[in-house]
Amino acid sequence: MASSYLRPTSLDEALASLQAAHAAAGTSSGGRLPVILAGGTDYYPARVGRALDDDILDITAIPDLRGLAENGDHWRIGATTTWGDIAAAELPAHFDGLKQAARAVGGVQIQNAGTVAGNLCNASPAADGAPVLMAMRARVELRSAAGRRELPLADFITGNRRTTLLPGELVTAILVPKPKKASASVFLKLGAREYLVISIAMVGLVLEVEDGIVAGAGLAVGACSAAAMRLPWIESELTGRRLNEALANRVKAAHLDALAPIDDIRADAAYRRAAALTLVRRAILALAKQQKRN
Repeated sequence: MASSYLRPTSLDEALASLQAAHAAAGTSSGGRLPVILAGGTDYYPARVGRALDDDILDITAIPDLRGLAENGDHWRIGATTTWGDIAAAELPAHFDGLKQAARAVGGVQIQNAGTVAGNLCNASPAADGAPVLMAMRARVELRSAAGRRELPLADFITGNRRTTLLPGELVTAILVPKPKKASASVFLKLGAREYLVISIAMVGLVLEVEDGIVAGAGLAVGACSAAAMRLPWIESELTGRRLNEALANRVKAAHLDALAPIDDIRADAAYRRAAALTLVRRAILALAKQQKRN
Protein backbone atom coordinates (compact mmCIF):
# COMPACT_ATOMS: atom_id res chain seq x y z
CA MET A 1 0.00 0.00 0.00
CA ALA A 2 1.38 3.43 -0.95
CA SER A 3 2.08 5.75 1.93
CA SER A 4 0.78 9.30 2.25
CA TYR A 5 2.04 12.52 3.82
CA LEU A 6 -0.34 15.24 4.99
CA ARG A 7 0.65 18.55 6.60
CA PRO A 8 -2.55 20.41 7.49
CA THR A 9 -2.49 24.08 8.44
CA SER A 10 -5.52 24.06 10.73
CA LEU A 11 -6.75 21.88 13.57
CA ASP A 12 -10.09 21.30 11.85
CA GLU A 13 -8.27 19.99 8.77
CA ALA A 14 -6.15 17.67 10.89
CA LEU A 15 -9.14 16.29 12.78
CA ALA A 16 -11.08 15.76 9.56
CA SER A 17 -8.14 13.80 8.15
CA LEU A 18 -7.98 11.65 11.27
CA GLN A 19 -11.74 11.03 11.14
CA ALA A 20 -11.54 9.97 7.49
CA ALA A 21 -8.60 7.66 8.18
CA HIS A 22 -10.40 6.13 11.18
CA ALA A 23 -13.51 5.52 9.08
CA ALA A 24 -11.46 3.93 6.29
CA ALA A 25 -9.59 1.71 8.75
CA GLY A 26 -12.89 0.26 9.88
CA THR A 27 -13.94 -0.82 6.39
CA SER A 28 -12.92 -3.68 4.11
CA SER A 29 -10.88 -1.26 1.99
CA GLY A 30 -7.88 -1.85 4.22
CA GLY A 31 -7.37 1.72 5.38
CA ARG A 32 -4.93 2.47 8.18
CA LEU A 33 -4.44 5.16 10.77
CA PRO A 34 -1.66 7.67 10.16
CA VAL A 35 1.31 8.25 12.43
CA ILE A 36 0.91 11.68 14.03
CA LEU A 37 4.24 13.46 13.63
CA ALA A 38 5.40 16.51 15.57
CA GLY A 39 9.16 16.79 16.17
CA GLY A 40 9.92 13.31 14.82
CA THR A 41 12.79 12.88 17.28
CA ASP A 42 11.46 9.47 18.37
CA TYR A 43 9.91 8.42 15.06
CA TYR A 44 12.90 8.77 12.73
CA PRO A 45 15.63 7.18 14.92
CA ALA A 46 13.40 4.13 15.40
CA ARG A 47 13.30 3.61 11.62
CA VAL A 48 16.93 3.98 10.64
CA GLY A 49 17.84 1.57 7.85
CA ARG A 50 14.36 0.83 6.60
CA ALA A 51 11.82 2.45 4.31
CA LEU A 52 9.37 4.93 5.78
CA ASP A 53 6.11 3.41 4.58
CA ASP A 54 3.69 4.80 7.17
CA ASP A 55 0.93 7.27 6.44
CA ILE A 56 2.05 10.52 8.10
CA LEU A 57 -0.04 13.33 9.56
CA ASP A 58 2.44 16.12 10.25
CA ILE A 59 0.91 18.64 12.67
CA THR A 60 3.82 21.10 12.80
CA ALA A 61 2.18 23.63 10.45
CA ILE A 62 -0.83 24.23 12.73
CA PRO A 63 -0.07 27.55 14.47
CA ASP A 64 -2.71 27.10 17.18
CA LEU A 65 -0.89 24.05 18.53
CA ARG A 66 2.35 25.85 19.43
CA GLY A 67 3.11 28.18 22.31
CA LEU A 68 2.49 28.84 25.98
CA ALA A 69 -0.38 30.96 27.28
CA GLU A 70 -1.79 31.93 30.66
CA ASN A 71 -5.51 31.21 30.61
CA GLY A 72 -7.59 31.89 33.73
CA ASP A 73 -6.79 29.27 36.37
CA HIS A 74 -4.20 27.40 34.28
CA TRP A 75 -1.38 27.63 31.76
CA ARG A 76 -1.77 26.07 28.36
CA ILE A 77 1.18 24.40 26.62
CA GLY A 78 0.32 23.73 22.97
CA ALA A 79 1.03 20.22 21.72
CA THR A 80 3.81 21.24 19.31
CA THR A 81 5.55 23.53 21.78
CA THR A 82 9.18 22.42 21.77
CA TRP A 83 11.48 21.82 24.70
CA GLY A 84 13.54 24.74 23.43
CA ASP A 85 10.43 26.94 23.70
CA ILE A 86 9.99 25.84 27.33
CA ALA A 87 13.64 26.44 28.22
CA ALA A 88 13.61 29.95 26.71
CA ALA A 89 10.24 31.10 28.08
CA GLU A 90 9.86 33.54 30.97
CA LEU A 91 7.82 31.52 33.44
CA PRO A 92 7.19 31.61 37.21
CA ALA A 93 9.13 29.46 39.69
CA HIS A 94 6.35 26.88 39.46
CA PHE A 95 7.88 25.92 36.09
CA ASP A 96 11.53 25.73 37.17
CA GLY A 97 11.45 21.93 37.24
CA LEU A 98 9.92 21.74 33.77
CA LYS A 99 12.60 24.08 32.43
CA GLN A 100 15.26 21.85 34.01
CA ALA A 101 13.67 18.83 32.33
CA ALA A 102 13.61 20.72 29.02
CA ARG A 103 17.37 21.21 29.19
CA ALA A 104 17.84 17.49 29.90
CA VAL A 105 16.00 16.27 26.77
CA GLY A 106 18.86 15.33 24.45
CA GLY A 107 21.05 18.03 22.91
CA VAL A 108 20.03 21.48 21.72
CA GLN A 109 19.02 20.18 18.29
CA ILE A 110 16.62 17.67 19.88
CA GLN A 111 15.27 20.32 22.25
CA ASN A 112 14.52 22.62 19.31
CA ALA A 113 12.61 19.90 17.43
CA GLY A 114 11.17 17.59 20.07
CA THR A 115 7.80 18.54 21.50
CA VAL A 116 6.29 18.34 24.97
CA ALA A 117 3.23 16.38 23.81
CA GLY A 118 5.33 14.07 21.64
CA ASN A 119 7.46 13.17 24.65
CA LEU A 120 4.33 12.22 26.57
CA CYS A 121 2.64 10.38 23.69
CA ASN A 122 5.77 8.30 23.14
CA ALA A 123 5.19 7.12 26.73
CA SER A 124 8.68 5.89 27.43
CA PRO A 125 9.18 5.02 31.13
CA ALA A 126 12.19 7.37 30.94
CA ALA A 127 10.35 10.30 29.29
CA ASP A 128 11.90 13.35 30.95
CA GLY A 129 8.75 15.46 30.81
CA ALA A 130 6.42 13.05 32.58
CA PRO A 131 7.51 13.17 36.26
CA VAL A 132 7.61 16.93 36.64
CA LEU A 133 4.37 17.46 34.69
CA MET A 134 2.67 14.83 36.87
CA ALA A 135 3.98 16.63 39.94
CA MET A 136 2.45 19.83 38.53
CA ARG A 137 -0.88 17.97 38.25
CA ALA A 138 -0.97 18.53 34.51
CA ARG A 139 -3.92 17.45 32.42
CA VAL A 140 -3.94 16.38 28.78
CA GLU A 141 -6.37 17.96 26.32
CA LEU A 142 -7.50 15.63 23.53
CA ARG A 143 -9.56 16.50 20.47
CA SER A 144 -11.30 14.50 17.78
CA ALA A 145 -13.95 15.31 15.22
CA ALA A 146 -16.48 14.15 17.82
CA GLY A 147 -15.41 16.63 20.49
CA ARG A 148 -12.96 17.44 23.27
CA ARG A 149 -11.97 15.73 26.49
CA GLU A 150 -9.24 16.09 29.09
CA LEU A 151 -7.80 13.83 31.73
CA PRO A 152 -4.93 13.81 34.24
CA LEU A 153 -1.54 13.02 32.76
CA ALA A 154 -1.24 10.13 35.25
CA ASP A 155 -4.34 8.59 33.61
CA PHE A 156 -3.19 9.34 30.07
CA ILE A 157 0.07 7.37 30.27
CA THR A 158 -0.92 3.82 31.22
CA GLY A 159 2.33 1.89 30.76
CA ASN A 160 5.46 1.37 28.68
CA ARG A 161 4.64 2.98 25.30
CA ARG A 162 0.91 2.89 26.14
CA THR A 163 -1.56 5.76 26.44
CA THR A 164 -5.32 6.19 26.43
CA LEU A 165 -5.22 8.08 23.10
CA LEU A 166 -8.11 6.79 20.99
CA PRO A 167 -8.12 6.22 17.22
CA GLY A 168 -9.02 9.49 15.50
CA GLU A 169 -7.88 11.53 18.52
CA LEU A 170 -5.12 14.11 18.81
CA VAL A 171 -3.37 15.63 21.83
CA THR A 172 -3.81 19.38 21.44
CA ALA A 173 -2.41 20.78 24.70
CA ILE A 174 -1.04 20.17 28.17
CA LEU A 175 -2.94 22.12 30.84
CA VAL A 176 -1.08 23.09 34.02
CA PRO A 177 -3.27 24.36 36.89
CA LYS A 178 -2.07 27.39 38.79
CA PRO A 179 -1.01 26.68 42.39
CA LYS A 180 -3.04 28.16 45.23
CA LYS A 181 0.07 29.32 47.11
CA ALA A 182 3.56 30.48 46.20
CA SER A 183 5.30 27.48 44.67
CA ALA A 184 8.61 26.21 43.39
CA SER A 185 9.66 23.06 41.58
CA VAL A 186 12.71 20.99 40.76
CA PHE A 187 13.63 18.15 38.40
CA LEU A 188 16.52 15.79 39.14
CA LYS A 189 17.80 13.07 36.85
CA LEU A 190 20.41 10.36 37.28
CA GLY A 191 22.11 8.79 34.28
CA ALA A 192 25.43 7.24 33.39
CA ARG A 193 26.65 10.76 32.59
CA GLU A 194 25.33 14.28 33.10
CA TYR A 195 23.92 15.03 29.64
CA LEU A 196 22.63 13.20 26.55
CA VAL A 197 21.62 10.13 28.49
CA ILE A 198 18.55 8.01 29.20
CA SER A 199 17.57 8.18 32.86
CA ILE A 200 18.28 5.54 35.48
CA ALA A 201 15.91 7.39 37.79
CA MET A 202 14.37 10.87 37.90
CA VAL A 203 12.18 12.93 40.17
CA GLY A 204 9.86 15.90 39.73
CA LEU A 205 8.86 17.80 42.88
CA VAL A 206 6.52 20.79 43.32
CA LEU A 207 5.96 22.42 46.70
CA GLU A 208 3.48 25.15 47.57
CA VAL A 209 4.69 27.02 50.66
CA GLU A 210 3.04 29.52 52.98
CA ASP A 211 4.89 31.05 55.94
CA GLY A 212 7.55 28.37 55.66
CA ILE A 213 5.02 25.50 55.82
CA VAL A 214 4.36 23.11 52.94
CA ALA A 215 0.75 23.82 51.95
CA GLY A 216 0.70 21.40 49.04
CA ALA A 217 3.04 18.93 47.38
CA GLY A 218 3.31 17.09 44.08
CA LEU A 219 5.91 14.38 43.61
CA ALA A 220 6.50 11.86 40.83
CA VAL A 221 9.28 9.39 40.04
CA GLY A 222 10.21 8.30 36.52
CA ALA A 223 12.25 5.45 35.00
CA CYS A 224 11.43 3.25 38.01
CA SER A 225 8.12 1.78 36.78
CA ALA A 226 6.40 1.09 33.47
CA ALA A 227 5.22 4.71 33.60
CA ALA A 228 6.16 7.69 35.73
CA MET A 229 4.30 7.47 39.03
CA ARG A 230 3.03 10.00 41.52
CA LEU A 231 3.67 9.11 45.16
CA PRO A 232 0.77 10.63 47.13
CA TRP A 233 1.89 9.08 50.42
CA ILE A 234 5.09 11.14 50.28
CA GLU A 235 3.08 14.19 49.26
CA SER A 236 0.95 13.70 52.39
CA GLU A 237 4.06 13.22 54.54
CA LEU A 238 5.44 16.58 53.39
CA THR A 239 2.22 18.59 53.56
CA GLY A 240 1.69 20.60 56.73
CA ARG A 241 5.34 20.43 57.79
CA ARG A 242 7.99 23.14 57.85
CA LEU A 243 10.14 23.22 54.74
CA ASN A 244 13.68 22.79 55.98
CA GLU A 245 16.58 20.45 55.37
CA ALA A 246 15.37 18.04 58.07
CA LEU A 247 12.18 17.42 56.09
CA ALA A 248 14.10 15.31 53.56
CA ASN A 249 14.85 12.71 56.24
CA ARG A 250 11.15 12.02 56.73
CA VAL A 251 11.11 10.20 53.39
CA LYS A 252 11.93 6.53 53.94
CA ALA A 253 12.57 3.64 51.58
CA ALA A 254 9.15 2.17 52.39
CA HIS A 255 7.51 5.28 50.89
CA LEU A 256 8.72 4.08 47.47
CA ASP A 257 7.36 0.53 47.72
CA ALA A 258 4.83 1.14 44.92
CA LEU A 259 7.61 1.61 42.37
CA ALA A 260 8.43 -1.36 40.12
CA PRO A 261 11.96 -0.79 38.78
CA ILE A 262 13.52 -3.30 36.39
CA ASP A 263 16.97 -4.67 35.71
CA ASP A 264 18.40 -3.50 32.39
CA ILE A 265 21.64 -2.45 30.78
CA ARG A 266 21.64 0.90 32.60
CA ALA A 267 21.05 -0.31 36.18
CA ASP A 268 19.50 -3.06 38.24
CA ALA A 269 16.23 -2.69 40.13
CA ALA A 270 17.82 -2.36 43.59
CA TYR A 271 20.09 0.45 42.40
CA ARG A 272 17.16 2.27 40.77
CA ARG A 273 15.11 2.06 43.96
CA ALA A 274 18.00 3.40 46.07
CA ALA A 275 18.69 6.13 43.52
CA ALA A 276 15.03 7.21 43.54
CA LEU A 277 15.09 7.61 47.33
CA THR A 278 18.26 9.69 47.13
CA LEU A 279 16.83 11.89 44.38
CA VAL A 280 13.60 12.50 46.31
CA ARG A 281 15.58 13.60 49.35
CA ARG A 282 17.86 15.79 47.23
CA ALA A 283 14.86 17.43 45.60
CA ILE A 284 13.41 18.36 48.98
CA LEU A 285 16.80 19.66 50.11
CA ALA A 286 17.12 21.75 46.94
CA LEU A 287 13.79 23.50 47.52
CA ALA A 288 14.50 23.95 51.24
CA LYS A 289 17.83 25.62 50.44
CA GLN A 290 16.18 27.76 47.75
CA GLN A 291 13.59 28.99 50.23
CA LYS A 292 16.30 29.75 52.79
CA ARG A 293 18.16 31.89 50.24
CA ASN A 294 15.00 33.76 49.38
